[in-house]
Amino acid sequence: MTAPDLAPRVAEELRLDPTAVRAALSLLGGGATVPFIARYRKEQTRGLDEVAIRAIEEKRDQIAALEERRGAVLSTIADQGRLTPELRAAIERCRTRAEIEDLYLPYRPKRKTRASIARERGLEPLARRILAQPSSGNVASEAAPFVAPTKGVPDAEAALAGARDIVAEILAERSDARALVRARFDREGLVESSAVKAKSQQPTKFEAYYDYSERAKSIPSHRWLAIARGEVEGVLRVKVRVDEEALARELFARAGVRRGSPFAGALEDAVVDSMKRLLLPSIESDVRDDLKARSDIAAVAVFAENLGKLLLAAPLGQRVVLGIDPGQRTGCKCVVVDDTGKLLTHALVNLVTGDAAREHARRTVLDLVKRHSPFAIAVGNGTHGRETADFCRAVLRDAALGDEVVVVLVSESGASIYSASDVAREELPDVDLTVRGAVSIARRLQDPLAELVKLDPKAIGVGQYQHDVDQGLLAKKLEEVIESCVNAVGVELNTASAPLLAHVAGIGPALAKKIVLHRQKRGAFRARKELLDVSGLGPKAFEQAAGFVRVRGGKDPLDASAVHPERYALVERIAKDASVAPRALVGDDALLARIPWSSYASADVGLPTLEDIRRELAKPGRDPRDAFEAPKFRDDVRTIEDVTPGMVLDGVVTNVTAFGAFVDLGVKQDGLIHVSELADRFVKDPHEAARVGDRVKVRVLGVDLARKRISLSRRAVQ
Repeated sequence: MTAPDLAPRVAEELRLDPTAVRAALSLLGGGATVPFIARYRKEQTRGLDEVAIRAIEEKRDQIAALEERRGAVLSTIADQGRLTPELRAAIERCRTRAEIEDLYLPYRPKRKTRASIARERGLEPLARRILAQPSSGNVASEAAPFVAPTKGVPDAEAALAGARDIVAEILAERSDARALVRARFDREGLVESSAVKAKSQQPTKFEAYYDYSERAKSIPSHRWLAIARGEVEGVLRVKVRVDEEALARELFARAGVRRGSPFAGALEDAVVDSMKRLLLPSIESDVRDDLKARSDIAAVAVFAENLGKLLLAAPLGQRVVLGIDPGQRTGCKCVVVDDTGKLLTHALVNLVTGDAAREHARRTVLDLVKRHSPFAIAVGNGTHGRETADFCRAVLRDAALGDEVVVVLVSESGASIYSASDVAREELPDVDLTVRGAVSIARRLQDPLAELVKLDPKAIGVGQYQHDVDQGLLAKKLEEVIESCVNAVGVELNTASAPLLAHVAGIGPALAKKIVLHRQKRGAFRARKELLDVSGLGPKAFEQAAGFVRVRGGKDPLDASAVHPERYALVERIAKDASVAPRALVGDDALLARIPWSSYASADVGLPTLEDIRRELAKPGRDPRDAFEAPKFRDDVRTIEDVTPGMVLDGVVTNVTAFGAFVDLGVKQDGLIHVSELADRFVKDPHEAARVGDRVKVRVLGVDLARKRISLSRRAVQ
């Protein structure tokens, strides 16, 4: 069976060029990765970026799943011998899964229901009489023949009750009735929450939702997730409501209630029962599922945005770093790593057990600085981090080294998880967990991207309700972010760890380990093409990966750039036409400016690719990340007790959520800038005004010492 052509539908729903969408789908179907397509197949996709290509991939999968379900429903109804041409046409017109399921509901295998029991008792003819709404007749007398005590129908009222159950189920399974209820929920559905009686007088983190109401169609992701969590934790009762009286009137009309019929009252009772017992709970459940799915997507997008900014934070670069994992009871773990991140030495000092220990710490830190000449000291920002950083600055100042070595507070989120991981044991098998944590802190300063990819992103601490959202969706989206960041920066083939290489397009964990093993056995790679010597790495993987790995100092300078090997011959032709060696093109802006680039355009190499090649030759292997700049905090603000309303402070954005941005002020607790305080203008999405890693100036609005909360504002201080 030929697979359906999804390109027109994908292009229509995403409002993209159909030709570009078809090309992207073809490349994806052929095993190409998103970074490769976006970077090296611009002519085919008409310049679609990664965001668009991932949207195409996601929409393709959604439509394919919908078509698979449509086919299964049609097949099941056909097997029952009940698939009419009209029903087939109606199912084929459906654009959502909910529409398909509503049409399928009457044909779905059922467990025993009140209606099925009534049918077994022979009450369906009476139910059909109620639905027919005749203009004459007597309800009681027409119900009398259905009385059968042996079948559980003791009197006429019991017969009518059973018939109404059948009518209620028939109405609840009508697709038009379900569509009507869905439309009302969509227009006016209200999320309402209240405190469970036992919790109503207790202070909890859900107090704002003890008596709360908001339109379901516009409730923000973070509020729905907070309310849903309150319900799970037994603090809140939650309901999505509509105006039941108005809805009942619409359903009366839809069911065909005739005021003059003696059966009108029976039908109205059946409609109300159908609405309250069957329709509302069913559709409310669907609405809640939709709210959860919508909120999950929004929360995951927030996490992905933050993670991307954190991974692309400015690196210190290949410089020696002294890393310190601060501690009070267990002491401070000190390590020195060389410019490649290799551990050189480690030591333990204590700053809080007396003058003798503090003097020992001073001598130890000074000795490490003098012996290894680090460019920076990276101090974990956890408990006692600020005090440890201040101690190091004092040691450097007293030794007249304050201008030579910079002291930087570094996020230590997830460092303890890394230290106990298999990756850490492989990299640092001969030291204990505490030393590994300090190494991770030092390496994070050198290259945040290379170090943070070793962690489960959920351990990094930049998410929003990350444990409440769909974990499969979260993992997929975060992997996409990591892949995009790694390939945007590029990876040094001869120094990259296996976890970093695993995110290079086309490689993956298994090949990454083989690359590292090959490097250990045979020495450094001298050229990109030597990747083909790695066991299991074939031409397809090489095609996808080659442009994103770098071999610096090799024979071919293009191996250190983002120029793909498939274009080396073109660069050689350009150099030959310019009467120079290919190496002479690298870094020579004047020469590159004289080349008639448009004359090299062809069927498969257009101006976008030629422009990329020109830029790479001008600055081969350029790092897209910002230059490193150490954050600066006020010396007199060290703890939350030092923070007072009205202060204007410098800080660093550590997390951005749907309701605002968290800022490190140099004290243990981050402050919060609510979205309404992010700028002097209206801000709908906090990401418009703040990004993880941004240096910001803020004013303190309030300090809640009991709850360890600091409220901040950027209004009038930007």
